[in-house]
Amino acid sequence: MAIKTKILYIDDEEINVELFSINFSWDYEVVTAFSGYEGLVMLDKHKDIKAIISDMKMPGMNGVEFITQAKEKYPDKKYFILTGYDINDEIQKALKENLILQYFRKPFNMDEIVKGLNQAMAEA
Repeated sequence: MAIKTKILYIDDEEINVELFSINFSWDYEVVTAFSGYEGLVMLDKHKDIKAIISDMKMPGMNGVEFITQAKEKYPDKKYFILTGYDINDEIQKALKENLILQYFRKPFNMDEIVKGLNQAMAEA
Protein backbone atom coordinates (compact mmCIF):
# COMPACT_ATOMS: atom_id res chain seq x y z
CA MET A 1 0.00 0.00 0.00
CA ALA A 2 1.37 3.40 -1.00
CA ILE A 3 2.05 5.96 1.67
CA LYS A 4 -0.38 8.86 1.41
CA THR A 5 0.85 12.43 1.33
CA LYS A 6 -0.05 14.21 4.56
CA ILE A 7 -1.92 17.50 4.20
CA LEU A 8 -3.32 19.96 6.73
CA TYR A 9 -6.75 21.55 6.29
CA ILE A 10 -7.73 24.49 8.48
CA ASP A 11 -11.26 25.88 8.73
CA ASP A 12 -13.23 27.29 11.64
CA GLU A 13 -16.47 25.65 10.45
CA GLU A 14 -16.79 22.03 11.58
CA ILE A 15 -18.97 20.97 8.63
CA ASN A 16 -16.32 22.18 6.16
CA VAL A 17 -13.61 20.26 8.01
CA GLU A 18 -15.73 17.10 7.97
CA LEU A 19 -16.58 17.41 4.28
CA PHE A 20 -12.96 18.06 3.34
CA SER A 21 -11.73 15.12 5.42
CA ILE A 22 -14.32 12.74 3.96
CA ASN A 23 -13.65 13.80 0.38
CA PHE A 24 -9.85 13.86 0.50
CA SER A 25 -9.01 11.00 2.87
CA TRP A 26 -9.07 8.55 -0.04
CA ASP A 27 -6.03 10.18 -1.61
CA TYR A 28 -4.33 11.95 1.31
CA GLU A 29 -3.72 11.61 5.01
CA VAL A 30 -5.72 14.61 6.21
CA VAL A 31 -4.82 16.41 9.44
CA THR A 32 -7.26 19.13 10.49
CA ALA A 33 -7.36 22.24 12.64
CA PHE A 34 -10.11 24.72 13.48
CA SER A 35 -7.98 27.88 13.72
CA GLY A 36 -4.70 29.32 12.57
CA TYR A 37 -3.29 28.88 16.08
CA GLU A 38 -4.28 25.21 16.10
CA GLY A 39 -2.80 24.88 12.61
CA LEU A 40 0.57 26.08 13.88
CA VAL A 41 0.42 23.44 16.63
CA MET A 42 -0.42 20.73 14.07
CA LEU A 43 2.56 21.74 11.92
CA ASP A 44 4.84 21.40 14.94
CA LYS A 45 3.29 18.05 15.82
CA HIS A 46 3.24 16.60 12.27
CA LYS A 47 6.55 17.58 10.67
CA ASP A 48 5.79 15.38 7.63
CA ILE A 49 2.85 17.53 6.43
CA LYS A 50 3.62 18.45 2.83
CA ALA A 51 0.81 20.89 1.97
CA ILE A 52 -1.53 23.19 3.84
CA ILE A 53 -4.92 24.44 2.71
CA SER A 54 -6.35 27.17 4.91
CA ASP A 55 -9.68 28.92 4.97
CA MET A 56 -9.26 32.66 4.54
CA LYS A 57 -11.84 34.11 6.93
CA MET A 58 -11.38 32.79 10.46
CA PRO A 59 -11.62 34.52 13.83
CA GLY A 60 -8.38 35.56 15.50
CA MET A 61 -6.08 34.96 12.54
CA ASN A 62 -7.08 34.84 8.89
CA GLY A 63 -5.60 32.42 6.39
CA VAL A 64 -2.93 34.75 5.03
CA GLU A 65 -1.85 35.72 8.56
CA PHE A 66 -1.62 32.03 9.49
CA ILE A 67 0.36 31.16 6.36
CA THR A 68 2.72 34.10 6.88
CA GLN A 69 3.58 32.76 10.35
CA ALA A 70 3.70 29.12 9.26
CA LYS A 71 5.93 29.84 6.27
CA GLU A 72 8.50 31.59 8.47
CA LYS A 73 9.01 28.32 10.35
CA TYR A 74 8.22 25.88 7.50
CA PRO A 75 9.21 27.53 4.20
CA ASP A 76 9.46 24.19 2.37
CA LYS A 77 5.75 23.35 2.65
CA LYS A 78 3.16 24.15 -0.02
CA TYR A 79 0.45 26.64 0.97
CA PHE A 80 -3.01 27.27 -0.46
CA ILE A 81 -6.06 29.37 0.48
CA LEU A 82 -9.66 28.15 0.23
CA THR A 83 -12.33 30.82 0.45
CA GLY A 84 -16.02 31.33 -0.11
CA TYR A 85 -15.36 34.92 -1.10
CA ASP A 86 -13.97 36.57 -4.20
CA ILE A 87 -10.25 37.07 -4.43
CA ASN A 88 -9.28 40.18 -2.47
CA ASP A 89 -6.19 42.40 -2.32
CA GLU A 90 -4.68 40.35 0.51
CA ILE A 91 -5.00 37.07 -1.42
CA GLN A 92 -3.78 38.77 -4.62
CA LYS A 93 -0.68 40.01 -2.76
CA ALA A 94 -0.08 36.54 -1.25
CA LEU A 95 -0.16 35.03 -4.75
CA LYS A 96 2.13 37.70 -6.20
CA GLU A 97 4.66 37.28 -3.37
CA ASN A 98 4.50 33.45 -3.63
CA LEU A 99 3.20 33.16 -0.08
CA ILE A 100 0.53 30.85 -1.51
CA LEU A 101 0.65 28.80 -4.69
CA GLN A 102 -3.03 29.01 -5.51
CA TYR A 103 -6.39 29.90 -4.09
CA PHE A 104 -9.49 27.74 -4.36
CA ARG A 105 -13.15 28.73 -4.11
CA LYS A 106 -15.83 27.26 -1.86
CA PRO A 107 -17.75 25.17 -2.43
CA PHE A 108 -14.55 23.35 -3.28
CA ASN A 109 -13.94 21.54 -6.53
CA MET A 110 -12.15 18.29 -5.66
CA ASP A 111 -10.52 17.90 -9.06
CA GLU A 112 -9.12 21.44 -8.95
CA ILE A 113 -7.65 20.93 -5.48
CA VAL A 114 -6.18 17.51 -6.31
CA LYS A 115 -4.65 18.96 -9.47
CA GLY A 116 -3.15 21.88 -7.50
CA LEU A 117 -1.79 19.58 -4.78
CA ASN A 118 -0.35 17.09 -7.28
CA GLN A 119 1.30 19.85 -9.27
CA ALA A 120 2.84 21.33 -6.10
CA MET A 121 4.11 17.91 -4.97
CA ALA A 122 5.63 17.23 -8.41
CA GLU A 123 7.57 20.50 -8.17
CA ALA A 124 8.85 19.69 -4.66
